Amino acid sequence: MVAAGAGRRFGAPKHDSSLGGRPLWQWARDALLAGGASGVVLVGPVPGGVPGGDRRRDSVAAGLAELPAAAATVLVHDAARPLAGTDLVARVAERLHEGDVDGVVPVVAVRDTIKEVAAGRVVRTVDRSRLASVQTPQGFRLAALRAAHDSITGDAPDDAWLVEQAGGTVATVPGDPRNLKVTYPDDLAVLAALL
Repeated sequence: MVAAGAGRRFGAPKHDSSLGGRPLWQWARDALLAGGASGVVLVGPVPGGVPGGDRRRDSVAAGLAELPAAAATVLVHDAARPLAGTDLVARVAERLHEGDVDGVVPVVAVRDTIKEVAAGRVVRTVDRSRLASVQTPQGFRLAALRAAHDSITGDAPDDAWLVEQAGGTVATVPGDPRNLKVTYPDDLAVLAALL
């Protein structure tokens, strides 16, 4: 679980922000454990955490280095998604354990009309029927994720992208609309209302 981000859009690191009297990172960790994870490696300035990196992918790599040698699969989750339900965690893990894919991501349908914009003008309207918003936790065969991290350079929007770029197959499962990511301070009020 990565909790090492600088929180530039939030205005400060988010992981310690309080939601329902607990820091965000505790909510995210507890969801993983309740959903069936056998353990959680914390990455970032949290109790028991290992140091993160400058980029998200560096922080994930730091966490991967801490996994036990016998681990075959891994879930990568963001501390900024505190309301991941236990059923969502289990759904990702169950699909991954079917064994026919390298990764699994939870997705939710895009609700709004999407426009491609350049220089303040609409270039085109994108067909949203084939678009989805991706959430965490994302699940991976550990060998596939490590190979992707080793073979792809530069930054990455998420770990699934790395696996895709390395030629891996990534499946989807239904996400959870409540599994919102904290990006801006106002997002905490939305999550508090959902609680």
